[in-house]
Amino acid sequence: MNTASSTSPFGRLAGFYCAVARLIGKLQPLLLLGFRLYVARVFLLSGLTKIHDWSITVALFTDEYHVPILPPAVAATLGSATELSMPVLLALGLVSRFAAGVLFIFNIVAVISYAALPDVAVKDHILWGTMLAVLTIVGPGKIAVDTWLERRFSGHGG
Repeated sequence: MNTASSTSPFGRLAGFYCAVARLIGKLQPLLLLGFRLYVARVFLLSGLTKIHDWSITVALFTDEYHVPILPPAVAATLGSATELSMPVLLALGLVSRFAAGVLFIFNIVAVISYAALPDVAVKDHILWGTMLAVLTIVGPGKIAVDTWLERRFSGHGG
């Protein structure tokens, strides 16, 4: 069908824009996978550093990181457990909105708890927080165990 709107310069430009937008939209699963893997790596490496020398970790939570309410040893244990477990779930895309939400809150607590955090590090936390907010709101994308499980158990193919 050849209508006036599809043959006008504006109509052709709009059609071209829509075609390009559809192509770019197909990259969303890769972008979300990239977000998941990038943020998971950051937090997992931090968790591995914490368990490398537990006495130093507890000392840091005693002297440097001032986590509200929790005693330093408890905060160190919970922080390490979070940094070791949630990134694995996030990377797999398994209960990924939960994992992203937990790491989002954890990220905020980390910034609040460490008053001596340099501005450049705050910018990193803002980047990670933004990526985690996107993953919490949008979800893990098509390349995720969550998506496979949803298809498998909702009866929409597999």
